[in-house]
Amino acid sequence: MDFILATNNMKKLAEMQRILSPLGINVVTAKMLGITLEDVEEDGETFEDNAKLKAHAACKETNMPAIADDSGLCVDYLDGAPGIFSARFAGEHGNDEKNNDLLLEKLDGVPLEERTAHYVCAICCTFPDGKEIVVRGECNGVIGFERDGHEGFGYDPLFLVGGKAFGRYTAEEKDKISHRGNALRLLTKELEKII
Repeated sequence: MDFILATNNMKKLAEMQRILSPLGINVVTAKMLGITLEDVEEDGETFEDNAKLKAHAACKETNMPAIADDSGLCVDYLDGAPGIFSARFAGEHGNDEKNNDLLLEKLDGVPLEERTAHYVCAICCTFPDGKEIVVRGECNGVIGFERDGHEGFGYDPLFLVGGKAFGRYTAEEKDKISHRGNALRLLTKELEKII
């Protein structure tokens, strides 16, 4: 069964395919289908709100089951920022380098024990018949003092779990503990009940 993923982020696609393929779900993007989805204004107040906006729009446009996620980093010292604004923290959507630079700047001089943070991933799966599944996964860690590793994307080079940056985890290692991996496992359990 084909599900459309409301993103063209190939790293997210690969993560979802690895975890959902055992259910017989083939996750595809609009680009893979030769279509273009309309941009959705992510003006929700929570990760869940934004995931729903994207999933509902993709489902309505394609008449296919649609999966969308909204994820980000919440830093305790910054009162939960960048939060839902993680991808555009430094003002330019998706510029990981600038976002990481700004995060390091805002945490300059802050000791490690005060650099606690967690990644959040909310996933919405919407079906043409109106069924909807919404799940949330989290992963706790701390923000390092410098970038480490080249794996993953976003804030992964700065986000430390078990003393090691996500930027040094293999995809398979990260799947086992990441916010998106945790959310996808919850989604899998819910999907098993209905497909």
